[in-house]
Amino acid sequence: MPTQENNDERIALLQGTLDILILKTLILGPCHGQGVARSIQRQSEEVLFVDHGSLYLALQRLEDKKLIQAKWGTSENNRKARFYSLTAKGRAELLEKTSQWKRLTRAMDLILDPAADLQGEEA
Repeated sequence: MPTQENNDERIALLQGTLDILILKTLILGPCHGQGVARSIQRQSEEVLFVDHGSLYLALQRLEDKKLIQAKWGTSENNRKARFYSLTAKGRAELLEKTSQWKRLTRAMDLILDPAADLQGEEA
């Protein structure tokens, strides 16, 4: 999943990151693919840009794992679209992956900026 700013500043994300972002987006309620992509872009303050190829592969992968389900409906533009929603299994997966992600980012912070962790402990 690249960022939109420019090719030199694109951020290569860890595999599975898009899946977590999709699950997190769908916790707010059913949404079609384009809506999921726009939500991720907006919530990341335009840093992350989800290309359609990656998005629809991830949605299919999550549906195959029964983490999300899809139904046909009509979008706000009056177009036929598949609306994705989170399953109970998907909610459990989101909780587990969020916990793993927080442990990973804390470990990275400890290595990349150990002084910040010491300041946090002193406060």
